[in-house]
Amino acid sequence: MELESLYDLLQLPKGMEPPAAEELPQGGKKKYLPPTSRKDPRFEELQKVLMEWINATLLPEHIVVRSLEEDVFDGLILHHLFQKLAALKLEAEDIALTAASQRHKLTVVLEAVNRSLQLEDRQPKWSVETIFNKDLLSTLHLLVALAKRFQPDLSLPANVQVEVITIESTKSGLKSEKSMEQLTECSTDKDQPPKDVFDELFKLAPEKVNAVKEAIVNFVNQKLDRLGLSVQNLDTQLHNVTLALELLKEEGLLSCPVSPEDIVNKDAKSTLRVLYGLFCKHRQQAHRGTTPQGAPN
Repeated sequence: MELESLYDLLQLPKGMEPPAAEELPQGGKKKYLPPTSRKDPRFEELQKVLMEWINATLLPEHIVVRSLEEDVFDGLILHHLFQKLAALKLEAEDIALTAASQRHKLTVVLEAVNRSLQLEDRQPKWSVETIFNKDLLSTLHLLVALAKRFQPDLSLPANVQVEVITIESTKSGLKSEKSMEQLTECSTDKDQPPKDVFDELFKLAPEKVNAVKEAIVNFVNQKLDRLGLSVQNLDTQLHNVTLALELLKEEGLLSCPVSPEDIVNKDAKSTLRVLYGLFCKHRQQAHRGTTPQGAPN
């Protein structure tokens, strides 16, 4: 392939060198993202959602990711993120300063990640080599897989696909091929979490939300009065959220998934779901023997 045509294919600005044949071993392949793919709005949105998710997850550890391409390659972010998500401790050094120690750390983390994702015979779309070399496509595939495994309710943009160019080193020189890389799946109705009364309330009658809040606050305060406690603001006065949600889930009191982050971040709909679950349980106990009524209009 002529050098000039390779520039045109990759859409590289003059002065930025395309891969030379000697950089790839015989039969070796490397994927490239042309600028048009990098600027794709859905591709950019996927990166934004994943960065916000990582930063929210690692907020207690004061870790901030500003670039998936530059901040993930050495294993430090992945180490902390996976430990947090999987609730386990990895036998890997916290700080790796040399390239060799960073690569070793990344190897340990990815081995644990792959076991946890139960890939079995499936070939992962990432490797130590591609992540360490700051391959954005591999990094995104890895983070999407982690999000689907540990936080399936994370709202990733659906059907994100970008055009990639694969360069292959052959006996006659470099060979290129265009293809589409699928990063997230197409959205279907079954992929969406089930809607409940609060989805309908916030969508169809938002003017009634405050009235529902007031009614539930009155119920909560009636029960807390004997403890000398009271709630004035649903959005800011819930504590020990993770433990509380685990107990509610075990008792079957949550009809829709609720994440601790939503409660901590003052999501009114999630807070109402939790308290309404408690209200329904109380009503069933108070009227045991009668048919439980549906949700209030």
